Amino acid sequence: MQTVKRKVNYLDIFLQLTRRHMLVLFRNKIRMFFTVMAPLIIFAVYILFLRNLELESVRSAINQINTDMGAHIDYNEYKKAIETVVDSWMLSGIIAISTITVSLQTNNIIVNDKENGVNRDFASSPVNKGLLIASYFLYNIIVTVIICFIFLMVCFIYLACLGEFTINFASFLQIFAIMVYSSVSSVLFTVFICSFIKRDATMGSVVMIFSTAVGFIMGAYMPLGMMPPWVGNICGFFPGTYTCSLLRYAFLSTPINNMVGQLGAIEGSEALIESVNTSFGFNLQFFGVSVSPGYQALVLAVFSVLLVVVNIFSSNHLIRVSGVLKLKKRK
Repeated sequence: MQTVKRKVNYLDIFLQLTRRHMLVLFRNKIRMFFTVMAPLIIFAVYILFLRNLELESVRSAINQINTDMGAHIDYNEYKKAIETVVDSWMLSGIIAISTITVSLQTNNIIVNDKENGVNRDFASSPVNKGLLIASYFLYNIIVTVIICFIFLMVCFIYLACLGEFTINFASFLQIFAIMVYSSVSSVLFTVFICSFIKRDATMGSVVMIFSTAVGFIMGAYMPLGMMPPWVGNICGFFPGTYTCSLLRYAFLSTPINNMVGQLGAIEGSEALIESVNTSFGFNLQFFGVSVSPGYQALVLAVFSVLLVVVNIFSSNHLIRVSGVLKLKKRK
């Protein structure tokens, strides 16, 4: 009797694996809650504490310019334009942080599969190793984009409530495209790191350290120009730095142009405009070289290609069977 070989539908297996990872995450309500809350907590910290500090620094800069140059720039008269620039600058930075922190939290599924021995089941099944690895990446990208998009809507609502929403449809498409681009780069980066982690406790420590430090490394909380030059140069080797700057380019183009248009005719405003462009602009300086947004996108693409290569070489670590099944001994 002749046996008929059933054709394997690799696409269906790939999609089912991706669906399985997403269901595991969404069914764990506590983990899902903390994944969503990560960017919202940073957002709340900005509104409650950092916003006033940023605005006060601009006010101090205006007072200094008025004193040194005899200018007559009234902060209250241009308060709305200045606040729009400051809020857009900070919120775009928080979204850039979110692409990394959310992706990092999402990798808990990968670590849990290794620690709990789920990978043992995958290894003993006819599931193709490449499909399993690709499903982890796709699952992470989908979840990261969804959560970051939700947070983006929160930022838009916040700006609209303050009367600072200046984003048109073309700018929205640009912001969304950069956010997806940044999410892919962040997933490649975080999955590579987490592929070497075998325990959930270790994962928790990594998430805590990264969530604390990443905002400073990528210049999301403070401009890189305010840091020592050697620190700023080191930050240039971190993909998130370019993610942050590209999102600021999409967010800030209109607010900065509006502010320049309002201040352009005032005597002494050139110094203020230069100061704002230096502190809240989107051009980066590394080793004395200015990197414009176009080159930033190119550098991020190079980083992404390199991360794809290193992830290919470290793929065995990603699905390594490390969980030990504990069997109850019968007395």
